[in-house]
Amino acid sequence: MAGPALAADAPEPPHAQPLQPIPSLDLPRYMGRWHEIARFPNWFQKDCAGDSSADYQLNADGTVQVLNRCRLANGEFKEALGQARRVGAPGSPRLQVRFAPAWLSFIPAVWGDYWVVDLDPAYQLVAVTEPRREYLWVLARSPQVREADYRALLERLRAQGLDVARLQQSSPFSPEPAPAGDTPAP
Repeated sequence: MAGPALAADAPEPPHAQPLQPIPSLDLPRYMGRWHEIARFPNWFQKDCAGDSSADYQLNADGTVQVLNRCRLANGEFKEALGQARRVGAPGSPRLQVRFAPAWLSFIPAVWGDYWVVDLDPAYQLVAVTEPRREYLWVLARSPQVREADYRALLERLRAQGLDVARLQQSSPFSPEPAPAGDTPAP
């Protein structure tokens, strides 16, 4: 007869396990525009009403210029210009980003963690978070993604201990492609 499971015998919940970023990030391939598909609510995007995007540009010194942009409720756009730097060896999927003035960059607190925890092989759909799992963004190269791709990503994020129920979807799904050989009726 089995007794109650001891704490040491019980599996750890996913959020108790360390966050696992992807094995490697090809930073030049990652550059360009990414559209926000979903995010955890956060204070610095509270005024954003839609059309959120991030543009990444590789600098000669290996840092990355980051331009975040979103449309406000009145139709105007809000922008934040920042800088990112890779943390660790070449290929590391861990970055730090700051939006504070450059003269404050010596202060560790102005740098936030930016960890790529999921990225499809075609570099079209990505999930970015940080070790405490307080922030999460789902970004894509196009303003919309297929629902099936998004749902599969959510399952992988859930397995990483992220509370995907907190996600606010920013973009509608793209239409599902018709199966091969099917043509619409006239």
